[in-house]
Amino acid sequence: MKDLSKVIRRPLITEQGAAMREAHNQYYFEIDPAANKHEVKQAVEHYFGVKVMQVRTMNYRGKVKRMGRFAGKRADWKKAVVTLAEGDTIDLFEIG
Repeated sequence: MKDLSKVIRRPLITEQGAAMREAHNQYYFEIDPAANKHEVKQAVEHYFGVKVMQVRTMNYRGKVKRMGRFAGKRADWKKAVVTLAEGDTIDLFEIG
């Protein structure tokens, strides 16, 4: 994967994410499952203008859900936890 615009799919805004943002300056993103840590770091630094110190990634399997007798499956997805340098923030996550 070379196109940085396709690496980050969306920010994940949760209560746990808000706590990690305040305590450890970490931000959560849903990313493309084919993306690696280096590409995530490059994309965040390029699009948000911040210095990334660490990237951790996690793969999630989609859950099997039923609607009556029909079963379906949610899509598999990947999450990245990005730790920023001291003093850097991403304004996208600031609500209010």
